[in-house]
Amino acid sequence: MPITAAASRLGTSAFDEAAPVELRPNWTKDDVENVVRAVYRQVLGNDYLMASERLTSAESLLRDGKISVREFVRCVAKSDLYKQKFFYNNFQTRVIELNYKHLLGRAPYDESEVIYHLDLYETEGFDADIDSYIDSEEYQANFGENIVPYYRGFQFYNGARTVGFSRMFQLYRGYANSDRSQAAGNSPRLARDLAQNRASSIVSPSSSEGGWAYYRASSDVAPTKCLGGSVTGESDRVYRLEVAGIRAPGYPGVRRSSVAYLVPYNQLSSKMQQIQRQGGRIVSVSPA
Repeated sequence: MPITAAASRLGTSAFDEAAPVELRPNWTKDDVENVVRAVYRQVLGNDYLMASERLTSAESLLRDGKISVREFVRCVAKSDLYKQKFFYNNFQTRVIELNYKHLLGRAPYDESEVIYHLDLYETEGFDADIDSYIDSEEYQANFGENIVPYYRGFQFYNGARTVGFSRMFQLYRGYANSDRSQAAGNSPRLARDLAQNRASSIVSPSSSEGGWAYYRASSDVAPTKCLGGSVTGESDRVYRLEVAGIRAPGYPGVRRSSVAYLVPYNQLSSKMQQIQRQGGRIVSVSPA
C-alpha cells in the first residue's frame, strides 16, 4: 500500500514498499554491508561519505558481532564526522530537528520536545543528548537492537501525531536530497511553526514530473515575479532565477539570503555558471 494516495507527487514513492533494514540472526557478510550502508545513509542524512571518513573501528565491531545495530547507530551519531556535518555549523534548534529525523525517523511534534533537548545539551552535553534519543522507549519500541532507523514520519503509527506528517516535509526534500544541500542552509525549518503551535505546510520535493519545488531560503525574499531582478539581452523567452546565498559584490563579502534574476534563454547557461562561481544556490527556475 502506498504511504499516501499522492505518494509519487510527494516524493515518498521510494518508501512505499521498502521494508526496514534489519540484521537478523545467522546474517551473512552481505547483510552486514547492507546495514552499514543503511545506517550511514539514515544517520548522515544521505550526505556523501568518502572512504576516508568511514568509521572503520565501529564497522569492524559490528561485523564481528561485538555491538548491535543500535550501538553502531550510536557510534555514528556521536562521531566527529557527525559533528562536523551537522553540529558545529548549525543552529542548536536545527541540530535537534536533524537528530529527530536521523535517529527517530520523524520531526519534532511541539516546542516542548525542542526545549527538553536544549536543556539536556546545556546541562549534560552532546553525548548525553544523543543517548536520550537512542535509549528512549520510542527508539526501542520501533527499532530495537537490530533495525536501522527509518523515516516513520510519513506513516500514521501508534503514538504518532497528525502534525508530524506535514512537519516531516519541512525536513525531507526528496530521496536524492541530502540534509546539507537544501536551500535553507543551516537555518531551522520548524522553529516558527513550533513556537506558534501551528501545522506546517507541505511542499512536495522537486521531481521530473512536477518541476522545481522548494522552501524559500528565508522570509527575506525577492518578489515572486518580474520585480527584483534584472534583464539583459533580447529573447522571446525570459526565465526567473531565484538564488540563495549568493555573495554580494564589494568588501566585505556579504552573502544575500535571496535574490532574483530575469535572464533571457540564450544567456541562461552562462548566468547559472556565474551564480555557481559566486557560491550561490539556485532554488527556482521558472518562466518570467
